Amino acid sequence: MKIRTETPIQAQTPEELLKELRALMAEAEKMTGDSMTEHSQEALEAVRARFEAAQERLAHLYEGTKQKFIKGVRYTDHKIRENPYQSMAVALGVGMLVGVLIGRRSK
Repeated sequence: MKIRTETPIQAQTPEELLKELRALMAEAEKMTGDSMTEHSQEALEAVRARFEAAQERLAHLYEGTKQKFIKGVRYTDHKIRENPYQSMAVALGVGMLVGVLIGRRSK
């Protein structure tokens, strides 16, 4: 069995993270096999309970963040449509500021 010492940092969706955690739990259960003592069985059950609680918290956090993001996008879209010229002026100003800062940095 090969143990990875380095794991590349990758952006993962919550679904991918949960899938990886489930695979890890399945692998841990398979490794312990039938040679589990009563104490190790209790420890495994405790880990499983903590995993399920973390899974629920992650799903709840993901859903809340998703709803906040959607609400923010809708609010921004509404304000841009309500004030198109002001929005273009703000975007132009921010673009010029970023351009000036990048230009100064590259010299």
